[in-house]
Amino acid sequence: MSSSAADTLASTARRIEHLLQQRLEPTHLEVRDESAAHIGHANAGKGHFRVKVVSTCFAGLAPLQRHRLVNDVLASLLASDVHALAMETLTPDEFFK
Repeated sequence: MSSSAADTLASTARRIEHLLQQRLEPTHLEVRDESAAHIGHANAGKGHFRVKVVSTCFAGLAPLQRHRLVNDVLASLLASDVHALAMETLTPDEFFK
């Protein structure tokens, strides 16, 4: 992977983190770039990311609703810079058990 591609993916990871922090106010947030594991695959130029988001915003929501909320927050990036996004969405009670 070229350094410019790595810089772009790092920038995308920072933007993911910023948007999630801003909109969901998580008590815990992890953003991992897993793009290197997908070099040579279709759409490899776009990022493959995994996030773990712990937020009170998820209280009372079903898993699918939580994922839709994250997708809504990241919609602009999903349309342009992200090929795949794996996510774990938890409330603080679920995370700190």
